[in-house]
Amino acid sequence: MTVSYGAGTAIDGVSFDVARGEFVTFIGPNGAGKTTLLNSLMGVLQQNSGSVTFNGEELKALRPEARVARGIVIVPERRELFPGLSVEDHLRLGAFLLRGRGRAAMTAALERIYELLPKLGERRRQLAGTLSGGEQQMVAVGRALMAEPQLLMLDEPSTGLAPRVTEEIFEAIDRLKADGMTGILVEQNAHLALSVADRGFVLEVGSVVAFGPAQELRNDPRVLAAYIGGGDRYRDTGASGI
Repeated sequence: MTVSYGAGTAIDGVSFDVARGEFVTFIGPNGAGKTTLLNSLMGVLQQNSGSVTFNGEELKALRPEARVARGIVIVPERRELFPGLSVEDHLRLGAFLLRGRGRAAMTAALERIYELLPKLGERRRQLAGTLSGGEQQMVAVGRALMAEPQLLMLDEPSTGLAPRVTEEIFEAIDRLKADGMTGILVEQNAHLALSVADRGFVLEVGSVVAFGPAQELRNDPRVLAAYIGGGDRYRDTGASGI
């Protein structure tokens, strides 16, 4: 995949695969192209070249809503909540693919979310605009899960959150992974991201400069340099993979 903005290239020939039941993470500094990558996979941005294949189907011509119908969802970094709607209203909005399956299916889906994220059950009638940042992030995750995705993409889920709330979010991600969810996680907190992922990719200036099993990347001192914005430090070593 290659994605350009005018004369600049945001994603430069990135190629990767995700197996069913696997979580992969993309880490790297601000401006590396991580969010652009997810938005391109979601169809919010159209890649300039390359292809996106999901369950054997080429997605390039599909709009975002059609990709959701195929089982792909994203939790955006900005959360995109409606301040005047309640927690449960947001969850019901995310469940538009359940329409027509009856009240029992909706109730069961809501209860699954409340079991995974108990705070949402406690706040189900509360307006989103009155929630803390961490609670809003939980609403965004819960709303995405109401679509019963086959592939869950998360864009910087720890941004702006207190350490304890971040821990709760990542505990939920870990439980989803243990239940067989397939995921792509974009995250600046390399330690947390690699702790829940099976494999990791390091992005710098739109290119994958290192990749490998998450545990190996987690123990590699060069990951720290990339995470804090080390420029071309990976390229200086000639590393293309770990």
